[in-house]
Amino acid sequence: FKKDEQSKDSIFFRDGIRQIDFVLSYVDDVKKETDIKSERRKEFEHNLRKTGLELEIEDKTNSEDGKTYFVKIHAPWEVLITYAEVLGMKMPIKESDIPRVQNMPFNYVFGPLKLPRNVKYPKPDYFTAQFTRHRQELFLIEDKSSFFPSSSRNRIVYYILSRCPFGMEDGKKRFGIERLLNSNTYSSAFPLHDGQYWKPSEPPNPVNERYNLCQNWARLSYFYKEQPFDLIRNYYGEKIGIYFVFLGFYTEMLSFAAVVGLACFIYGLLSMNSNLSSIEICDPNIGGQIIMCPLCDLVCDYWRLNTTCLASKFSHLFDNESTVFFAIFMGIWVTLFLEFWKQRQAKLKYEWDLVDFEEEQQQLQLRPEFEAMCKHRKMNAVTKEMEPHMPLRSRIQWYFLSGATVTLWMALVIACMVAVIVYRLSLFATFASFMESDKSLQQVRSFLTPQLTTSLTGSCLNFIVILILNFFYEKISAWITKMELPRTYQEYESSLTLKMFLFQFVNFYSSCFYVAFFKGKFVGYPGKYSYLFNVWRSEECDPEGCLIELTTQLTIIMTGKQIFGNIKETIYPLVLNWWRRRRARTNSEKLYSRWEQDHDLESFGSLALFYEYLETVIQFGFVTLFVASFPLAPLLALLNNIIEIRVDAWKFTTQYRRPVAAKAHSIGVWQDILNGMAVLSVATNAFIVAFTSNIIHRLVYYYAYSTNTSEPMRGYVNNSLSVFLIADFPERSAPSEKRDFTTYRDYRYPPDHDQKYFHNMQFWHVLAAKMTFIIVMEHIVFLVKFLLAWMIPDVPKDVRDRIKREKLTTVKILHDFELNKLKENLKLSASEFDRAFMIQENSVQLNQSGYSSS
Repeated sequence: FKKDEQSKDSIFFRDGIRQIDFVLSYVDDVKKETDIKSERRKEFEHNLRKTGLELEIEDKTNSEDGKTYFVKIHAPWEVLITYAEVLGMKMPIKESDIPRVQNMPFNYVFGPLKLPRNVKYPKPDYFTAQFTRHRQELFLIEDKSSFFPSSSRNRIVYYILSRCPFGMEDGKKRFGIERLLNSNTYSSAFPLHDGQYWKPSEPPNPVNERYNLCQNWARLSYFYKEQPFDLIRNYYGEKIGIYFVFLGFYTEMLSFAAVVGLACFIYGLLSMNSNLSSIEICDPNIGGQIIMCPLCDLVCDYWRLNTTCLASKFSHLFDNESTVFFAIFMGIWVTLFLEFWKQRQAKLKYEWDLVDFEEEQQQLQLRPEFEAMCKHRKMNAVTKEMEPHMPLRSRIQWYFLSGATVTLWMALVIACMVAVIVYRLSLFATFASFMESDKSLQQVRSFLTPQLTTSLTGSCLNFIVILILNFFYEKISAWITKMELPRTYQEYESSLTLKMFLFQFVNFYSSCFYVAFFKGKFVGYPGKYSYLFNVWRSEECDPEGCLIELTTQLTIIMTGKQIFGNIKETIYPLVLNWWRRRRARTNSEKLYSRWEQDHDLESFGSLALFYEYLETVIQFGFVTLFVASFPLAPLLALLNNIIEIRVDAWKFTTQYRRPVAAKAHSIGVWQDILNGMAVLSVATNAFIVAFTSNIIHRLVYYYAYSTNTSEPMRGYVNNSLSVFLIADFPERSAPSEKRDFTTYRDYRYPPDHDQKYFHNMQFWHVLAAKMTFIIVMEHIVFLVKFLLAWMIPDVPKDVRDRIKREKLTTVKILHDFELNKLKENLKLSASEFDRAFMIQENSVQLNQSGYSSS
């Protein structure tokens, strides 16, 4: 072998014929190496050869760093067909006679969004059947080297690696590459990429699908193009493929919500200057003459209502008549999204041969950590075999620790949120008194009010706290989940999903829930304010309500998370890979081989896809749970996802090692989480419209209390305020300046009434209207949801027909194949019988003729 004569992009053994399907690496450090690791590797590789795999080892002298060994693995034909049958792989038996969907109406409009047909459908559509090695003639095997795609080949090899034994330890049989990786016996295990992502492969290498993906998918300039899902599936497997299908479908559906949300925002923008509430607040003769109660004790002074002129105009952008329409629309949109996703998923199952697919066996395999800690064995009721068993009493303490940890961290999130509230209260008092005393800042007060400053800085601080807590909790939750010793990989992922989602739900949404449903709702009134810890006076909303503050909070957290996430996903693997390559390439004159290039890439990791789903689901919560306060949320999510798809594609194609292909027929537990959030979003948006926005207050005034027939909303601002007698201020909250009367935002009786400061009848009318609105909106939306779910079938009729057609055709092909084989066997048997009978007859005749001649 002359390494200088072999192409550095070769994906073959030294003979240039056998393709490399998998690579193992290890560092043989004599100083640190123990005999047990060497023995494990020797036994493991010996057993791999016994299964039929072919191995070729690259000595460390041929590696770039001079200390890493590489074990290249090739699966020959006999191994592939044996395990394809074991895994129940479906392979083509006949080209499909069902035509693909032809060009849709107005296809010329969407033409620029389409990919070339040979990219979108790299291979013809086939009827398939479960592979059986005894029926090889039935399958369309034109070339044995390319019959199994590379994703299927590496899946088969990994299946063998995960079950191959490497010795007996503590009286137990030890097996699996994962255990060897955990013990650092091997440093890595990965399938090879097809070649360089920036150039096509040269013969004799097969077609470089990585290059095709990079050219047609992993480019930001292709942000407007559809994704090549079949190419993704062929290269990365169904589990990763279905994630990108889901992300693409979610982004497409967001485009409709984004258009409607943008239309609602434009409506608010166009009607902002004609809004009577803002006009009255900004009017020097109305808002300028209304003196409001101080917003904090002692240091804050009275203020005029027209100082919130700009804030009232901004509030109208998101708090107007279209708010109700958009909240109802999003309740229906989320139902359509989930129902149409079920249809898309059913179509995908058919197209990707997953109709009869059962849970991936790898997910149901026992985890090495579980087996290592098990000291008991128990009979499996299904398989009737003895399996490792961990009694509940051995794990109960870890369950308690897990529950206590999750509870503690959720309490920590709430404590941090309270700390931010205290910060806001302290800052507001300081800033308000500072701006009052400094006359040079009077011009700034028109747009930079204490409320706005407090809201912006508080939201930014809250976002920073969220990121810090999230960083630490990710590490802790992974550690706690390992300590629980889940039995299978599926149980491990489900346990981690529950912890991470519950924490992130509280972490990202708690501040939004506070602003939407608690801030300004329990303030009290000037004579009897409520206090936090009996020290800080509860926060009040702007005279136009808390909706604009909820919008600010949502915008900062949602936008900040998306920007931070994209930067992290781009920069982090790029810097790590650059440093790894820089550190490794110490001997530039040596061959930097294909397996070494992939070895220096970032490892994909078993939970990488989990975090991608989690990020998308948290964004889905921002888009649905609080969207009544921010109709531009779907547009921001749409713009982020357009970039996210291409960033993920670039990351998967260029910065990560190739992951092991795995099958999946759905998005799993995330489907249930999305359904739960969809139901919750109907309630949260109904409550936001009723209790956070001012739309119900205005409607009650419009229909029940307005006396102006030409301009029904004239006088609303004054109607929404109540009068307070300064003399009734308690000492702890009385301002230094003396006046006779002041006003505050509430519906209470005036000081000269028999029931002074008690809620008046209008308050109860408004409250009744709010409760009525919530009940009516929820019933309307849920009724429409149930109707849509009933009307839209989970499996479209054309997909059901295609499945039936394929099953009938497959059965017929199998029947004809077996019948022809039987006929051949019978014909062969009959001819042999006839020949034996003729020989017997001839021998009898010869004997008879011999007797007669004698």
